[in-house]
Amino acid sequence: MPGASKKRATMGKGFPNGYHDQNAPAYYDGPSDRPGSSTGQPRPSSSRGGLPSNVPQPGPPSNAPGQSGRSSSRPRSAAGPPSVGGSAQLRDPARDPPKEAQKKLPSRIDWGGNLYSYYSNEPVPRQLMRRPGYGREGKNIKLRLNSHHIEDTTDARYYQYNVQVGDADIKRGLIKAIWNSEQLKNRIPGGTKEWIYDGNKIAWSKQNIATELRMSIDLDQERGRDTSTISERDVHNVFVKKTARVDLANIYAYLNGKIDFGPGVIDAINFLDHLIRESPSKQHINIRKSYFDRNTGQKDNLGGGVEAMRGIYQSIRMAEGKRMVVNVDVSHTCFWNKSTFPMIVNQLSGHMDIDTLPYNWRDRKTGKTNNRFLTMKRLKKNDFYVSHRGRSEKETAKIWKVHDILPQSSREFTFVPYMREQKKEGPPINLFDYYQKKYNIYLQYPDLPVVQCTKRKIVYPMELCSMMPGQRYPYKLNELQTSKMIKFAVQPPEDRLKSIQAGTQMLNWANDPVLKHYGLRINHEPITTNARILNAPTIQFDRSTFAPGTKGKWDLRNKKFLMPNEAPLRAWGVAILTDPSSAQRGGSPNPGQVQAFIQSFIQAYRGHGGIVENTTPMINGPQSDPAKCAELLFYGVGNKHNLRPQLLLFILPNMNVDNYLRIKKSCDCRYGSFTQCLQGSQVIKNNPQYHSNVLMKVNAKLGGTTARVATKGPSGHFNRPTMIIGADVSHAGAGIAAPSYAAMTVSMDKYAARYAAGVQTNGIRVEMISTRNLRDMLIPLFRHWTANVSGGRLPDHVYYFRDGVSEGQYLNVLKYEVADIKEIWSEMMTPRPGEKTHEVKFTVVVAEKRHHIRFFPGKAGDENQNPLPGTIVEHDVTHPFENDVYLCSHKALKGTARPTHYHMLLDEAGVPVDAFQKLLYEHSYQYMRSTTPVSLFPAVYYAHLASNRARAHEDIAEPARRIRDAGDPSRSTSDRPIEEVPPLLPMIPRDGLPWGMWYI
Repeated sequence: MPGASKKRATMGKGFPNGYHDQNAPAYYDGPSDRPGSSTGQPRPSSSRGGLPSNVPQPGPPSNAPGQSGRSSSRPRSAAGPPSVGGSAQLRDPARDPPKEAQKKLPSRIDWGGNLYSYYSNEPVPRQLMRRPGYGREGKNIKLRLNSHHIEDTTDARYYQYNVQVGDADIKRGLIKAIWNSEQLKNRIPGGTKEWIYDGNKIAWSKQNIATELRMSIDLDQERGRDTSTISERDVHNVFVKKTARVDLANIYAYLNGKIDFGPGVIDAINFLDHLIRESPSKQHINIRKSYFDRNTGQKDNLGGGVEAMRGIYQSIRMAEGKRMVVNVDVSHTCFWNKSTFPMIVNQLSGHMDIDTLPYNWRDRKTGKTNNRFLTMKRLKKNDFYVSHRGRSEKETAKIWKVHDILPQSSREFTFVPYMREQKKEGPPINLFDYYQKKYNIYLQYPDLPVVQCTKRKIVYPMELCSMMPGQRYPYKLNELQTSKMIKFAVQPPEDRLKSIQAGTQMLNWANDPVLKHYGLRINHEPITTNARILNAPTIQFDRSTFAPGTKGKWDLRNKKFLMPNEAPLRAWGVAILTDPSSAQRGGSPNPGQVQAFIQSFIQAYRGHGGIVENTTPMINGPQSDPAKCAELLFYGVGNKHNLRPQLLLFILPNMNVDNYLRIKKSCDCRYGSFTQCLQGSQVIKNNPQYHSNVLMKVNAKLGGTTARVATKGPSGHFNRPTMIIGADVSHAGAGIAAPSYAAMTVSMDKYAARYAAGVQTNGIRVEMISTRNLRDMLIPLFRHWTANVSGGRLPDHVYYFRDGVSEGQYLNVLKYEVADIKEIWSEMMTPRPGEKTHEVKFTVVVAEKRHHIRFFPGKAGDENQNPLPGTIVEHDVTHPFENDVYLCSHKALKGTARPTHYHMLLDEAGVPVDAFQKLLYEHSYQYMRSTTPVSLFPAVYYAHLASNRARAHEDIAEPARRIRDAGDPSRSTSDRPIEEVPPLLPMIPRDGLPWGMWYI
């Protein structure tokens, strides 16, 4: 682009010392046309002081120039899988265990992390750390939990059998038909009603059958067929052989420390899990651990052919107190509407007029299919029935499954029919003419695509197909559907408790015939446990403090930020973006409204202690292209002030995600400037509260700190050099083959209030962070921390907070990620001859929000009967041995509060129990952009924000992203091979962008 180069040279004349950003293109829209270009490194802080000579100089974190960011070029250490980006495919150890360890524990049970080590041959602790004790600080209270005790069943003994039905490749539906056949019921002792069968290989019974049962089941005879005319008989062999005695006493012996964890305990818990779900799984719609009743369950239409339904969740677990408990909770899931296929695809595509839908799924000139046709393919793998005039009741009752949606209409799809009366094939005919001649049906929508079935590849016109009810909708909801779903799911504690009680009535434990037969009793009364409310901290602002107590909120009126922006705000500007393609929500602000907002913004920032030198920032008029808008503002502000822009504000007309992503991509990866997006409707309102909310983020990006917890010591909770690391990996929705993003944060001040972040692609649905990603992200952050936070000292103590991993992955976190981080430190602190090796002690904690434990404190809670901030539970639902707690650190403004489950996997530093719980709670008050304590420890909260922001750094054009994110329903991303994925575009390391809170 010769013109672009000339333009940039002209614009660069006004910068001091001939400044010109040679790496920033004049215009950016789409993928990079060059590999990660390199720019200068940020200058180390003057506080670098006594940096040891063996510690390398600071450099940019991953997805900054100089770090290719490809998720790996070398294999993981000997203990781990190869990283993303190498010639070998990346293996996720959590999903693809070694062949010798592929026997898995049932995933429906909350086992606890250490139990997964039973099948592990890895050099990691077979037992995660035990609970060192219980906390004592705070106010003691009692509250109810949504869990129920299982009554003592220590005398119960049952028998487990191996069941082999037919051949190895037999389908589950056929297995079910054989097991439910009258022949098998009559020939198996006690009849199949007294047996529990997992539908695959294992069955249980009270019957003690010593000899192997061998049976031959004739399904032709079962269905009353004339076997004399059948050439291939539908006959299957069934073998049933006793393999173990299931003794429930093993569970309680293990809980009381009398025996080690082993096959006897696993078999007993697995049996209980199948026992409690045997009846509800047959009576209701069963999705994983949840059950839904279509007739009595509450439903809400979300639009787009989707409805939400409220059901009940139940899961069995071993718990503190040496008891087995059943956790029950409300569950919400999306289902397809019961409707005809044309109505559903019409709603899916957002069409208003169904009569025009048949003509809008492909280009009329070229015949190529478009996004509407891809959306129609979401019908694949769903069950349906066919109904039309002349079709018998038996034929209408038959259930089919969608194999594919073909890019042919009923007029175009031609086949050769078989004429039964003449016993020969007829002339070729299309579907439209076939139904007209045979059934006298004139298809109303003959130009819609046709539906192909899985069985014998039978094809039907779409308009004759109707969705079977009760089928889960597995795809990502759009913004409107998400909003409706949230409103439907949010329930205050009192209403949620009523829904849980209604769900337990649906489960009907007391009258469950299977539970009665096996003698299992579940206490109908929920557990009441001893809990505590931790003391709320005092919040330190600049020259003032505030004690929120149990209110869980405060405001910024008459308060100055603890630390303002590092440098006076001089080079900044504002741009207004328009979006002609959509309605402007509230309209774009006019120049007078923008000027009024900016002056109020400046006044508010100064009121909070911000240093604003320039009160007349550049304001660029409306632009419809985000990339062009960013380019003009960046160079315009730079030329005006002869400085690199410190802050760029963009006023957006609506919530269009594409506009937001393109602005962030240009400014992060092309220009290296901090940005803040504003809503046009809020600019028009010019509300002081909005100013304060935005200024918390702006001040953090410019190097400031909103507040911290007031403490007596000079270093907060820490009496030695301490670093906190947070990590999270985010994945795309179901059916979307988008990369996973790994993000890591590192505390960047002595109070652990500010965090820098690195982010990178991490394969597709890979949970463990690759070695290369860990090194690329953490080594530069470690160097920066050592140079600028600790005065050249290495940390004595490192907290590693990991978000988003399940109990079955705890050991992998220790084996792979923690081992890699330790290796990085060992490389960085190689001692000189004669010096002692510096020891860094690790405390590893997993923070989990995806669970179903809820607190119901009643009058001991707030005005809505939600738990007060600081409510902590250590008994009755926690692990029987390991070190975990449930902490509700926030105030729930809507719905029922969800506590965070913190599980300590490793503690080499021996942190006292009360000190650790205090750290968890008090740091929730230091979240940079909130005037309330947050529900999740800030280190992992920030990692979650950074991993979500990574979408903006993808090297992909927005049209291609939209097509990809629409998903391919025919592919299961959880089962597909893990592929190498491109790295993110590097960030420009200018003015401390990679070290600042760019993601907030």
